[in-house]
Amino acid sequence: VQSNNYSTFYDDQRQNWSIMFESEKAAMDFSKQVCIAKCNSSPVLESVLCQDLLLGEGQGVEGGDSLEIAYTGWLFQNNGLGQVFDSNVNKDKLLRLRLGSGKVIKGWEEGMMGMKKGGRRYLIIPPAWAYGAQGVAGRVPPDSTLVFEVEVRRVKLVKEYSGSDGQSVSSRDSPAPSPVPNSDGFSAD
Repeated sequence: VQSNNYSTFYDDQRQNWSIMFESEKAAMDFSKQVCIAKCNSSPVLESVLCQDLLLGEGQGVEGGDSLEIAYTGWLFQNNGLGQVFDSNVNKDKLLRLRLGSGKVIKGWEEGMMGMKKGGRRYLIIPPAWAYGAQGVAGRVPPDSTLVFEVEVRRVKLVKEYSGSDGQSVSSRDSPAPSPVPNSDGFSAD
């Protein structure tokens, strides 16, 4: 994804290509479909798939930084988007989180690294990086792959964060999924 509604990529022969879209929405819709195609062409999804929709501005976020985000989450069903199971887009309250705190699912912790203020990203998260075999009663069936569109609205960078590799937070290495979301979002710091 590039500014001014451009996307660039290279093919199997490493030849570079650029596409200019008529609108920001068309460029974002194309990028979402590319991410879904990557997921569908993968025999087994073992890690988080990330696709930038809008790059944003400023410094990329790292572990320890605090974010306020708007998001929508879908179940990945029948090789595409299923039903929405959670969203705060039309609510007054943004989700607050500190990256690396272990308060959200592991797929968010990984998938949001490097995002910038005003950035939007599409995440496809396999069950092991989401809610695993337990799911979330009444909302997320067991072993569900999830799709999120996340937008970083506010960022508070934490310069004094001591973890040089971002791996010093013990909950990030745990195979257990993060806590189940509460009624008004995933969690609040």
